[in-house]
Amino acid sequence: MTAAMNSVVTRLAPPPPTFELYGMTLARLGMQQTLDHLFASLAAGRGGWLVTANLDFLRRHVKDPQARALYDQADVTVADGMPLVWAARLQGDDVPERVAGSSMVGLVAERAAAEGRSIYLLGGSPGAAARAAEILTGKLPGLRVCGTSSPMLSAPPTDAELAPIREELSRLRPDLLLVGLGSPKQEHLIRALRPLLPKCWMVGVGISFSFIAGDVRRAPPWMQKTGLEWVHRLAQEPKRLAHRYLVDDVPFAFSLFWHALRRRVARRTMGGSAR
Repeated sequence: MTAAMNSVVTRLAPPPPTFELYGMTLARLGMQQTLDHLFASLAAGRGGWLVTANLDFLRRHVKDPQARALYDQADVTVADGMPLVWAARLQGDDVPERVAGSSMVGLVAERAAAEGRSIYLLGGSPGAAARAAEILTGKLPGLRVCGTSSPMLSAPPTDAELAPIREELSRLRPDLLLVGLGSPKQEHLIRALRPLLPKCWMVGVGISFSFIAGDVRRAPPWMQKTGLEWVHRLAQEPKRLAHRYLVDDVPFAFSLFWHALRRRVARRTMGGSAR
């Protein structure tokens, strides 16, 4: 084995440790560990697909076989949402912290600027990605935002919708592609684009561009840490979010915690061998 090959092998990011929560496989990673994994993989010439799963993602994963098949194609899935962190700990799995996609955007940009990596912002409301890019590059002079776009897309996207996106990304070859379309639309798009850019890390970041651009106010840190960010979002967009949060997600949260408690009891009964 040559010295160059040895160098690559030493930089390969090992698969992160995982655990199962209500049928979804999650990485046992905190924010810094997640960033380290992404950038170590980039250094080794490998890309991937990161899903930051909140309670609504997990509900779809449990209830909808098509959504489950979609999310399960990601290379790494982390817990974005305090209910997932609490449920994991309840069932006996140690999770360092919540890894929020909205918090990750700025940290990814900061790390990309430090390591000379390029990023592309795709999605969001019209103009949000461009405004977010302007703000990020203003704060991080070394950051290379190689492009932005906010196309109208179906879920899944059609070939006609994908054609101009594929053409631009093929030309620009970003190291990191941040996709802010909401779920599962952003995951459908990432799945379609993965074969095109095997050395790029792709991350769905939901409404994050609007947060950065200032179009939508994010919940204060204390609400983020206490699992009440959804209340802040509901107060801002009650018509759009009331059914999802109050009818779909809140009842599912009780089911999740009950499942986690049963698993904890089963593990104790079986001496930790239950799965």
